[in-house]
Amino acid sequence: MTAPLFGSELTPGVFSDRVLHWGQPRLRDFPWRQTRDPWLVLVSEVMLQQTQASRVVSKWLDFTARFPTAVSCAAAPLGDVLRLWQGLGYPRRARNLHNAAAVIAEFETFPNTLDQLLALPGVGQYTARAVMAFAFEDHAAVVDTNIARVYARVVGRRLTAAEAQQLADSAVPLGQSWMWNQCLMDLGAVLCRPTNPGCQQCPLCNDCQWHGVGQDPAIGSAGVSVKQARFAGSDRQARGRILGLVAVRPTTIAALAVSIDRPAVQTERLVEGLRSDGLVFRSGELVSMPD
Repeated sequence: MTAPLFGSELTPGVFSDRVLHWGQPRLRDFPWRQTRDPWLVLVSEVMLQQTQASRVVSKWLDFTARFPTAVSCAAAPLGDVLRLWQGLGYPRRARNLHNAAAVIAEFETFPNTLDQLLALPGVGQYTARAVMAFAFEDHAAVVDTNIARVYARVVGRRLTAAEAQQLADSAVPLGQSWMWNQCLMDLGAVLCRPTNPGCQQCPLCNDCQWHGVGQDPAIGSAGVSVKQARFAGSDRQARGRILGLVAVRPTTIAALAVSIDRPAVQTERLVEGLRSDGLVFRSGELVSMPD
């Protein structure tokens, strides 16, 4: 691609050089950045979905110590995986990871192509490319919420998912996919933040079509996360409390209703939702973790 990347003088080469020059000496230190083991990378990427990195560190260390391989995770009961996941939220991610481990355990080698990775339960376009880039150091461009925000702001308009991925694909410097994706991700997390961005310190400030002035084009752009609904008092909070209770011991729906301070009918609905998601087992009025 020889045409300007963003409709200005910011070509892919200039873009990547500036980001790498800024990011390499400032790379954030996370334990999953010290490994190229594809299972450990996959665990980190699943945990990091919709969860801040600072909250993931201790959970990732505990989880990978207990399940250092896909085979060890696949051999464990789902209930054990869910118990270890407690506190991260979105427990369907743990169920999907457990299912993915079972599939991976059947392979002679870890899935390493985009199609193979996309075939794993719970693995989408971002996670598949992240494993390719961060575990195998293949030429792959990831587009998470931080990276998508950078592209939308630099371009100066909302982007579709296809447009964001096309821009990302065009910018990966040959042979530097691991470092490039990490640096661009850090740029979005550290400077190109959702609010109060550090535009004056950004290596792309002079070529950015937004640079903090006017309507933020990242809002509503594909891949950019939106503000989540209030957690306190939500069904999501109640589901998490139910899982926490049954992780300790099997509990009746009536007892759960008292513990979470919800009407019995509402508690029944929440339990049925968890059961439908494969996150709890129900025998009559008794609710327990799945085997």
